[in-house]
Amino acid sequence: MTTLDDLPIRDDLRGLKPYGAPQLDVPVRLNTNENSYPVPEPVAEAIGKALAAELRDLNRYPDRDAVALRADLAGHLGHGLTADHVWAANGSNEIQQQLLQAFGGPGRTALGFTPAYSMHPLLALGTGTGWIPATRDADFGLTVADAVAQVRAHRPDVVFLCSPNNPTGTALDPAVVAAVLAEAPGMVVVDEAYAEFARPGTVSALAVLPGHPRLVVTRTMSKAFGFAGGRLGYLAADPAVVQAVQLVRLPYHLSALTQAAARAALAHRDALLGTVTAIMRQRDRIVAELRARGHRVADSDANFVLFEVGGDQAAAWRTLLAAGVLVRDVGLPGWLRVTAGTPAETDAFLSAMEEL
Repeated sequence: MTTLDDLPIRDDLRGLKPYGAPQLDVPVRLNTNENSYPVPEPVAEAIGKALAAELRDLNRYPDRDAVALRADLAGHLGHGLTADHVWAANGSNEIQQQLLQAFGGPGRTALGFTPAYSMHPLLALGTGTGWIPATRDADFGLTVADAVAQVRAHRPDVVFLCSPNNPTGTALDPAVVAAVLAEAPGMVVVDEAYAEFARPGTVSALAVLPGHPRLVVTRTMSKAFGFAGGRLGYLAADPAVVQAVQLVRLPYHLSALTQAAARAALAHRDALLGTVTAIMRQRDRIVAELRARGHRVADSDANFVLFEVGGDQAAAWRTLLAAGVLVRDVGLPGWLRVTAGTPAETDAFLSAMEEL
């Protein structure tokens, strides 16, 4: 049987494994930060009608630039944005890949403050961009002075900032974004995949977009919208950035069905985003309960919680799995991450934690 080692694969890909969390059939799945609430029936019907309207014309290519969808996304974001400021793709992963294709590549570097989203270094690898793993403090925080010092030392072409950060959950101080933007010689990408779950008073990087053509804010409909299966991510930036990613995007990268479904979902965003408060309540419940039991827990502005298990996290993960609860081992020694889901799922998780 032929293996990867038998093929002329790139040397820097040898020995790697595909990205992805285990997809196991267990009663409680809290490992991929999905929205646990199903799409409401009226919204599902509206999406179904939108899809049906596209079926007769599937012999034709979709709108290559998804202008109507981008206009809807701009309207959702506000901040005076228009379709010219927004670009959409198959999840924020593809958005970030396109950014690295346009602004990274061979001979260029990207920097991220780890632990952070583990796809960023993989996207860098896939685009031939050198990856620089910058660091956070012992409590996973990031100060202005530390962030600026590391950017100044490495002078990367692209800086990734996650706010709220995955897997730790905490939003960035806006002063960090401003300071990095002032110091970085190239593009600054603020990954706001979990922005809708941030605690009151949290400032989005969208507020500082005007006058900063090297700033990009990426978002997704996978989390708060409960649209993970629809695969729709987007960015907001100066129109020149949108023009840049159009140079590297694949032709017709967003299907007509994806565009139609996403537009229908956006038209019913109030219903879809109605679960955000309930999820935040469960997140805060998990944080409070675990801390009351003596666990060290990272502050969270996302729909998940990073918590310390006080030992071998792989063994703890297996114990929870044996109790029917699937959480995420993100590779941080002694720590695990759990998605905030429904009250019943939180009950199951907290009950399973008693086994530890």
